[in-house]
Amino acid sequence: MGKDPNAADNRWLREAFENRVPVIYFLGVAPGRYQAFLSVFISGWDAKALKAEIAFGLPEARGLAAPQSDIERRYALRVVKQRLHQASFREAVMEAYWGPVRGVGVAGVAAVGAIVTNGIPLSKIHHAAFDAHLIGIDPDYRLHVSPQLLGQNDGPMLEGLKKLQGVSVHLPKRTKDYPDRERLSMRFERFRTAF
Repeated sequence: MGKDPNAADNRWLREAFENRVPVIYFLGVAPGRYQAFLSVFISGWDAKALKAEIAFGLPEARGLAAPQSDIERRYALRVVKQRLHQASFREAVMEAYWGPVRGVGVAGVAAVGAIVTNGIPLSKIHHAAFDAHLIGIDPDYRLHVSPQLLGQNDGPMLEGLKKLQGVSVHLPKRTKDYPDRERLSMRFERFRTAF
């Protein structure tokens, strides 16, 4: 911050770097809203350039050294970009479906790509079922349940999933934010061929 590497905030960053103390990284995901990332370390310190580099993850697991090969660097950059983008993508999808809400208990956003029309907010259970091709969504926004689930009896959780058969998906307020039919069609085909 500023131009003095010995200013209090900058000294704290330098000490975190020297002592390998984790910091919390706050990523802005919407105006006035932030996603906190833990296990972030200052991996480089340059007082002359007034720059600090950060690394995500535990130092014991990955070390704080930069990746050595081009392949490792591209992979590490892709993973970091993906983690940073995930929170803002989730926030944009939530806003499209419900507007500026706070504290909604939606655990995940099923996605193909990273634009709002490629996301659908799902609970943790429904997201896992969607990823496992136990439920699918056709291009007309109707839910389908895998025949292998429909034929089983295993308590109230499964019965709740089975009741989704034929139900229409709750859609965003604006039609421009509706899930992309072409991508849903491709994903639905994978669902159909999974059983």
